[in-house]
Amino acid sequence: MTSRWIRTTLTALTAVTVVGLSACADDTKTAGPQPSARSASSAATVTGDVTVFAAASLTETFKAIGKDFETANPGAKVTFNFAGSSALATQINQGAPADVFASAAPANMKTVTDAGGGEGTATTFVKNQLVIAVPKGNPKAIKGLADLTKPGVKVALCAEQVPCGAAAKKALDTAAVKLTPVTLEQDVKAALSKVKLGEVDAALVYRTDAKVATADVDGVEFPESAGAINDYPIIVLKKAKNAAGAQAFVAYVLSDKGKAVLTAAGFQAP
Repeated sequence: MTSRWIRTTLTALTAVTVVGLSACADDTKTAGPQPSARSASSAATVTGDVTVFAAASLTETFKAIGKDFETANPGAKVTFNFAGSSALATQINQGAPADVFASAAPANMKTVTDAGGGEGTATTFVKNQLVIAVPKGNPKAIKGLADLTKPGVKVALCAEQVPCGAAAKKALDTAAVKLTPVTLEQDVKAALSKVKLGEVDAALVYRTDAKVATADVDGVEFPESAGAINDYPIIVLKKAKNAAGAQAFVAYVLSDKGKAVLTAAGFQAP
């Protein structure tokens, strides 16, 4: 075996080794996203206006969540439209500009999704339960639904097309209690205000709304409310002008931080 043959063989082997190492290096570079790309993606925040249509009973909690969301996303601004869920569903179906819809009942959400207004599937994020709101100190000594039929007791209810009104009807039917309210309101805040202003002696409202108004009202629990609990669904709307912002807001509501705000207000886990 000559020295010339050995040198030639070693040269060939070296060339093969270099090619093989280069190929392995190229495979490593293309195997996945670059670290810089992952870092940029995780650090990204949303910007622009996010318009949220939400049930009136979410007023205090969503305002708090909205501020937290804006702090986490300095370039974003959340604008709310709070009203009865049925009214909001009608507005959305009539073309009102909105990015997110949070309803106090699945039926009103279905009105929007059946019309093709939702992007994806709605997610239930909390539940809520009724109480009897009475003036502070409970001057009429109301202990349950039957007491609402006593002579001289004036009651406010939400209209039946509103989630709190549908839940009230279900609870009253379960208890076999028939009463004639002196007023039917278009959202739960309006019904509660009648008690706060002394215009009625009681109103069926959500536990969360009574909790917010503890300076003015007491909340009387009643067993039939357990059979009339409302699910609250939320969805990004198909015509959202800020789809990225809408998706980020919904994700924030569903996050541990969002859940903490809702739970503290008295909402129940779904």
